[in-house]
Amino acid sequence: MEQYDVAVIGGGVVGCAIARELSRFRLKVALLEKEADVCRGTSGKNSAVVHTGFNVKTGSLKARLNVAGARMFEEYCAELDVPFKRVGKLVIALSEAEVPDLAELKATGDANGVPSLELIDGATIRKMEPNISGVAALNVPTAAITSPFHLTIALAEAAAANGATVMLQAEVTAISSKGGAFRLTTRRGAIESKLVINSAGIYADHVARLAGVRRYRVYPCRGQYFIIDKAKGDLIKRMVYPVPPKGGSGLGVHLTPTVDGNILIGPSAEYVRRKDDVSTTRAVARQLLKEAQQLLPAITPRDVIAAYAGLRAKTTPSSVGGFGDFIIEEAEECQGMLHLIGIESPGLTAAPAIALEAAGWVGKYLPLVPNGHLSPKHNGAVPFRDLPPERQAELVAQDSDYGRIVCRCETVTRKEVKEAIENPLGARSLNSIKYRARVTMGRCQGGFCGPRVVDMLLQEYNVPLPEINLKGPGSSLFTGEVKGLRKPCAQK
Repeated sequence: MEQYDVAVIGGGVVGCAIARELSRFRLKVALLEKEADVCRGTSGKNSAVVHTGFNVKTGSLKARLNVAGARMFEEYCAELDVPFKRVGKLVIALSEAEVPDLAELKATGDANGVPSLELIDGATIRKMEPNISGVAALNVPTAAITSPFHLTIALAEAAAANGATVMLQAEVTAISSKGGAFRLTTRRGAIESKLVINSAGIYADHVARLAGVRRYRVYPCRGQYFIIDKAKGDLIKRMVYPVPPKGGSGLGVHLTPTVDGNILIGPSAEYVRRKDDVSTTRAVARQLLKEAQQLLPAITPRDVIAAYAGLRAKTTPSSVGGFGDFIIEEAEECQGMLHLIGIESPGLTAAPAIALEAAGWVGKYLPLVPNGHLSPKHNGAVPFRDLPPERQAELVAQDSDYGRIVCRCETVTRKEVKEAIENPLGARSLNSIKYRARVTMGRCQGGFCGPRVVDMLLQEYNVPLPEINLKGPGSSLFTGEVKGLRKPCAQK
């Protein structure tokens, strides 16, 4: 049985950040993820915002880690070659009645140490964002956006490069403790570890119960989103938020530009019963559009190219609502296991700071000796579409696959798809390729590139047809062949 110093349960952004931080030291680290790739839960289905902390309760653990993480984030992304854009944010008062709420938000932000907050009037709003409606706003110039897919994947790959073991499809089904070590039974076999970190997100309470800790309860709260076509991406330059609803379970339906040029609308805030309920609904879709149009009237239904939903890990039930604090603690009844409970927004922003917190806890048990074989940077590739024409020409001359476009909407080359398929984690589902190369993310949602990616898997990587899937086992795209599978037509 393989033995480790630390086992991290959960391949979301926080779990991957912890694994990467621990890989800096001479520790044998395992990252266990139940899905076929990292970033399959909340980390891959959120607003992609680097929050500043102006709306988080002063003095809370959440506020401290939010502000600390925000200060680290730009350098963090630079180390990992992950997109980061400090676009700023406006919190809009749509009526005079909401203006006092802006002053309250500013006061909270000032108390939390958020820099450069400023109250502005309607005329200034229109100068900054001509398409936005509002009577006043809180200007948050230090707010930023990132790519949660690329960040989480880069963290996992960096951890692996530093010697950590990343185990996919390794759902933990049992935890026992004996002789100063934990035995973790997974769907890929059992391992032993001196310490365990529970970073299982929406399932963190379930993982805690496997270890005999029953004090936690995580409530799933769904957030639905729209994705707006890049053609309308220039309607706003920065994030646009409403005044948060008092006692609400979310920050309200907001408009968020993405690092790739789209606009996100959402999220909703709906408590749901099942922890796998990421469905989207017609009623909420109508409400999202209605609330978005109050801020940005130019948005129309035909601008929407896709919808998705994610789940927040709430520690407060629907009867209470609002936001609970982060819980990061070692339960008395299970020493040697750190639990991360209720890591909802701003969990993405706080991830670098949470990783340091977790490493500090590990240091109480094990010596943190620097890893002499550390790979300090993760070398990501700049998308071909973002390169200057001269550099594009050089790459095409070096490798003709750079000159063959697989995804027209996102201008993704055959070479980039190959690099995504050959990723270090060995994840080969269509979603894994999508999150690395952006194929199927454009206006046609895979109508053009989807069959071409499938053809590459079949012809160049010899993946059997039944094994080509959307997101892992149980999501096969094909049930069989019709009159036999034809080979591609020969090119003259």
